[in-house]
Amino acid sequence: MKKVFPDAMAALAGITDNLTLMVGGFGLCGIPENCISALVQMGVKGLTCISNNAGVDNFGLGLLLRNRQIKKMISSYVGENAEFERQLLAGELEVDLIPQGTLAERCRAGGAGIPAFYVPAGYGTEVAGGKEVREFDGKMYLLEHALTADFALVKAWKGDTHGNLIYRHTANNFNHAMAMAGKITIAEVEHLVPAGELNPNEIHTPGIFVQRIFQSVNLEKRIEFVTTRQA
Repeated sequence: MKKVFPDAMAALAGITDNLTLMVGGFGLCGIPENCISALVQMGVKGLTCISNNAGVDNFGLGLLLRNRQIKKMISSYVGENAEFERQLLAGELEVDLIPQGTLAERCRAGGAGIPAFYVPAGYGTEVAGGKEVREFDGKMYLLEHALTADFALVKAWKGDTHGNLIYRHTANNFNHAMAMAGKITIAEVEHLVPAGELNPNEIHTPGIFVQRIFQSVNLEKRIEFVTTRQA
């Protein structure tokens, strides 16, 4: 099976309206920049995006929000994106806010084939609405269901032609869990190397979870808030 694609547009073939996408990253760290830019160009709409947050107003998933390409966000944080907040308060965007640890575990469970699990986070709050509650050892827990997606879009530091991935430092964040939980996982990498070149002991995501891979170009790696001291 050939996994290497020439660019993001080629790798994203088959993504159409009304699909569910998992998008790796945390804030702007480790987001699949090329994939997001390609989605903007493709103009697909009605997307449900599972991501820790929605980037910022003019970068990351914020670009898709600005174009009204996302109909629903499943995420844990809204704060840095004014357009996200505006659409949420105006009732223009469906939002399922999930505690961050619960979101990570729901993605991990999806990749591990675990359909559901119990967690204490959110009990007694709006998060608990409509969810099954059980008591274990005197403590109340909510039943949370695993998350999967039609496509998972992830970003790695290094990858080989078999799809094995290595993430750099905190850019691992949601990428590994989401790479396992997508029906089709597309990885963009900063360095694409021949199979066999990566140290097996350093691989985070085995290639069996990755169906498509391509070399990133023109990465910006923006910082959400640039803070400098006065001279």
